[in-house]
Amino acid sequence: MGWSGHGCARTHYHLPMTSFEHLLRVRYGETDQMGVAHHSSYILYMEEARTRLLAHLGSAYSELEQAGLALPVRRVEVRYRSALRFEDELLVRPRVSRLGGASVTFSYEMIRATDGELVANGLTELACVRLKPGGLVPVPLPEALHSLLESVS
Repeated sequence: MGWSGHGCARTHYHLPMTSFEHLLRVRYGETDQMGVAHHSSYILYMEEARTRLLAHLGSAYSELEQAGLALPVRRVEVRYRSALRFEDELLVRPRVSRLGGASVTFSYEMIRATDGELVANGLTELACVRLKPGGLVPVPLPEALHSLLESVS
């Protein structure tokens, strides 16, 4: 779809699309000295699930960038509930929780696959911008992208 018009990850798709899941495995390099997944890794897990969701919907980030657009994160939140360790499998469930004219907010549930325990909740807010020499210019989400995001909100 045009806009000018890790580890052993796999993605699961269930109907309806609001139940999209992305499965990741915690890698050794994502853990701290105590063997626990570093707090910054959760942001990467959310990003991976979000980009996989968008790709599945037919909206690859690379296509947006080729059209001169980007979706930079302007806000991120993570609420940690339980520790993940090396080689734990993690299900990340992203969904659109708010859709504006020029921004989108995704919420995430992160669940340990082996026992179903909720290990973290998260949120990312992204703004739509045009990539211009010398800076970023806020612009409305392309109509096609807005429609795709509506389908999973």
